[in-house]
Amino acid sequence: MKPNDAAIRKRTQIANANRTMFIWIAIASALVGAALVVSYFLIQNLLYNEKVLSAKAETSSQLEANNQATPKLADSIRVLDTDSSLSLVKANEADQAVQVILDALPAEANSFALGASLQNKLLVGIDGLSLESLQVDPVAGVEVISDDQTTVVAGEDEGNANEITFQFVVKGNQASLQKVLDNLQRSIRTIVVTSVRIETEGDGTRMTVLGKAFYEPARTIKLEEKAVER
Repeated sequence: MKPNDAAIRKRTQIANANRTMFIWIAIASALVGAALVVSYFLIQNLLYNEKVLSAKAETSSQLEANNQATPKLADSIRVLDTDSSLSLVKANEADQAVQVILDALPAEANSFALGASLQNKLLVGIDGLSLESLQVDPVAGVEVISDDQTTVVAGEDEGNANEITFQFVVKGNQASLQKVLDNLQRSIRTIVVTSVRIETEGDGTRMTVLGKAFYEPARTIKLEEKAVER
C-alpha cells in the first residue's frame, strides 16, 4: 500500500469519526433540550395544580366553617324570636320577632319613608304638640328626592356611613316635648339624636332636634366559579 493511500484512508476514517461524533452530539443536544422543555412544562403544571388544590382546600375549609356556624346561627335566631321585648314592638302581629331587627336597619336608603315615619308615627298624637317643620336629607351619592318621591341612584357613596340625617322643629309644653324624645328612644328604627335646642317663647316652648337614622344595604350570598390563573 502506498503511503498516500494510507494517509487518505486515515483522513477518511477521521472525517467519518468526526461526522459520527457530530451526529451523536446533535442527537444528545436535541434530547437534552426536549427534556428541559418537557421538565419546564411539567413543573409549570405541577405548580398550577398546587394552586388549584390550594384554592379548593380554602373553599372546602370555608364551606366547612359555614356549615358548623349554621346551627349556632339558627339557634340564635330562634332565641331572638322568643324575645318578649321584640314581640312588643312588632309592626305586624303576624311577623316574627326577629323581623323587628330587620325593620330597625332597612336594606335601602329611603329618606322619604323615614320622613313619613317621623311625621305620621313619632310626632303625631301628642297632646299639646305642633310640628312646625321637618326635613330629611337624601343620602348623598345614593338617592335624590323630587316631587315627594325617593329615587335610588347607582353607585353608593362609601363616605356616608349608611346614615340618613334629619331635623325637625316642634312646639309645645314640657310634657309634650319630653314625649317626643321618648318616642324617638323607643322607635324601632335605630335613631341617634345629635343635637337638641330648646327655646322658650311667650306662647310655648320650641324644640329643634337634629339626628340621624341608619340603614344596612342587603348582602347577596351565592356560589361563584373562580378561575385560577396560571
